[in-house]
Amino acid sequence: MSHSWGHRLRSAIADRGRLCVGIDPHPALLDAWGLPRTAEGLETFAEICVEAFTGEVGLVKPQVAFFEAYGSAGFAVLERTISVLRDAGTLVVADAKRGDIGSTMDAYAQAWLGDSPLASDSVTVSPYLGFGALAPTLELARQNARGIFVLARTSNPEGGVLQQSSADGVSVAQSIVNAAVDANSDGRDTVGLVVGATRDHGLDLSQFNGPILAPGLGAQGATAADLADIFAGSTELLLPNTSRGVLKHGPSVSALREAAMRDRDEIEAALAH
Repeated sequence: MSHSWGHRLRSAIADRGRLCVGIDPHPALLDAWGLPRTAEGLETFAEICVEAFTGEVGLVKPQVAFFEAYGSAGFAVLERTISVLRDAGTLVVADAKRGDIGSTMDAYAQAWLGDSPLASDSVTVSPYLGFGALAPTLELARQNARGIFVLARTSNPEGGVLQQSSADGVSVAQSIVNAAVDANSDGRDTVGLVVGATRDHGLDLSQFNGPILAPGLGAQGATAADLADIFAGSTELLLPNTSRGVLKHGPSVSALREAAMRDRDEIEAALAH
C-alpha cells in the first residue's frame, strides 16, 4: 500500500496540509484580475495560480468547465497547468464530474487517470448512471495509484431534491456512501466522496474511512470552525475546498499565496482539537 492513493494523499497532507484550492477562471474573475476573456487571459490566470499555490498547499483543483469553454486552446492551457502542478509535487484533482457507461466511461478514465496529457492524480465523477458504471474509472485509478471523488451530497441547494430522496429508508446519497465503503475494502482509499461543507449532510459516515472533498469553504458560507462538527469522526482525510474565497485576492501572487496559507492554517488549527 506504500504507493496507493491513500498513502500519497496522507503524505501530501502531512507535508502541506489538507486544503484543496480551486483554479476557477470564471469570466468575472478574469475581469476582476484585468485579464481578457481569451485563452491568453486564461493562461495568465492559471500561471499566476500555479506560482502562488505550488509548495504551499497539498492539492489544487482546476475546474475543467472554465477551461473547456475556450475549446482546444483552453484544453491546451489545462494540460500545461496540470503538468506543471504535478511536476512540482502538487496533487491535482481534475474537477470534471464525468459519468457514463461502458466504453465511454473507460475513455473518460483514460483521459483523466491514464497516460493522456490531461492525466491527473484524481478526478471528480458522477454516479447517477449507477455506481457500478464507474467501474472502469475505479479500476484504472487503482492500477495507477490515483483516486476518484464521487458526488454524494453536493454543496448546491438543488442537489438535495435528488440526493436526499430515499428508497427503503436509505437516501440516494447514503447509498453512494455505502457503495464507496465497499469499494474501499482493500484499504487503498481509492474512492473518495464529495460532501458539501455548507449544510447538514445527513449522512452516516461512520464506516467510511476514505477521503472527503468538502466544497463550500469561503464564498459559499462554510468556515474552518464548522468543519469539526459537520464531519465529526471523519476528518483524517477531510479535504476542505475553497476557490473564490482565495481567488478574490488575485492577481497578486503574494496575496493569493497568503490567502491560501491563512485558510490552510485555520483549517489545520480547527481540526487539531
